[in-house]
Amino acid sequence: MSVITTPHLNFRGTARQALEFYHSVFGGQLVIVTNEQAHSAERPEEAQQVKFGQVVGENGFQIMAYDVPASMSYEQGDKSLFVSIRGDAIEEIASLWGRLAEGSTVIEGLAPSPFSPAYGMLKDPFGVVWVLDVAVAWEG
Repeated sequence: MSVITTPHLNFRGTARQALEFYHSVFGGQLVIVTNEQAHSAERPEEAQQVKFGQVVGENGFQIMAYDVPASMSYEQGDKSLFVSIRGDAIEEIASLWGRLAEGSTVIEGLAPSPFSPAYGMLKDPFGVVWVLDVAVAWEG
């Protein structure tokens, strides 16, 4: 048996745009099921919002997202979580960084760090903080 951990991001009306953005960065399969399709729209204006959404990349990337309905409390918070992307090669991480950085706010530019040959942090246009780095073997 195996277990996969997948970040599940919550939005208030922007999950579709976020998922489409992540799909443009990571590729793979994009799935979006609306409240209308799931027969779960609590309000007419929420019918086209995302009930279930995910991007599954061919390289192992996975993320899920949905729109929190107005009947539920929601506050994104500041840096409540980081989505971490780790790769084996600087070229791979730099390529993802370049696409993910479009329209994003760079918190820490992609550069060598004391713990990785390439590390960077940014906040995307949807308020999600991403950390990208090249994985290194640690002995301890």
